[in-house]
Amino acid sequence: MLALIFALALLAQPLQSPAPAAQPNIEIAAAGDIACDPYGTIDRTLKTLLGWCRMADTARLIEGRHVDAVLALGDEQYQSATTDGFARSYDLSWGKLKSITYPTPGNHEYYTPDAAGYFAYFGARAGDAAKGYYSIDLGAWHIVSLNGNCDEVGGCDTGSPQERWLRTDLANHRDPCTLAFWHQPRFSSGGHHSDVQYTAFWDDLYAAGADVVLGGHDHDYERFAPQTPDGKLDQARGIREFVVGTGGKSHDFFSWTAANSLVRNWTTYGILFMTLRSGAYDWQFVPIPGERFADAGGGTCHGRS
Repeated sequence: MLALIFALALLAQPLQSPAPAAQPNIEIAAAGDIACDPYGTIDRTLKTLLGWCRMADTARLIEGRHVDAVLALGDEQYQSATTDGFARSYDLSWGKLKSITYPTPGNHEYYTPDAAGYFAYFGARAGDAAKGYYSIDLGAWHIVSLNGNCDEVGGCDTGSPQERWLRTDLANHRDPCTLAFWHQPRFSSGGHHSDVQYTAFWDDLYAAGADVVLGGHDHDYERFAPQTPDGKLDQARGIREFVVGTGGKSHDFFSWTAANSLVRNWTTYGILFMTLRSGAYDWQFVPIPGERFADAGGGTCHGRS
């Protein structure tokens, strides 16, 4: 009788939902502006004179560490990103990482009409060839690859097909941490300057509580303090941007200093490594052998409202 009473008491207890499985840490590597033109005499000459074309060295940096994913931040292949160019340059260096690479197209990819060489090389990993934007989930993080070549995809402004897709994508993915990347930076102290045509992307990402944005285009490394879409410091909810155009092609120089720019270097090739944790992230910029500049730190995710 006592056993029956005990059993009934257990059945009366509310069922406890199992705790969600802990998400694994994800190790990523990121850089853009990578592989030199396999045909160009300028690249070959300046490789000797100025140390251009270090894509093999940056690839070896990644190969020497355990990473789960590589984010290729655009201008993967110079000068015109043809299929043959990819085969003769990018594929011989970063191509070893292709199976874990998630790319975004740069402006040089579209020097070949419709970025045909880029989409042929990366295939399904580059998303729909008519769009070039897509999203994935890695561990506890939602990762969004956008196409900054606005004229090629119907614009990047509010109400454009890509911006509407971004809003919907963010609404449908409630991951506590979000990282977005595209080639041309919203904020930059480099020669291409800050570009307001990506404000709508930042509006959507900021409203959704996104944490990190990565870009390239300027051939340098730059880290910003967390900012609002219009470039105001916001330590509580701002998005931290990194410009990582250090994949090996060449160096640019800084033409001014943008507001909230914390760290800048234009003389070092290297890779931004990030550890994406549940609710937090760490970063470390690692230079190729023989160069000394480095940067490291960490942050916490905003969470989704």
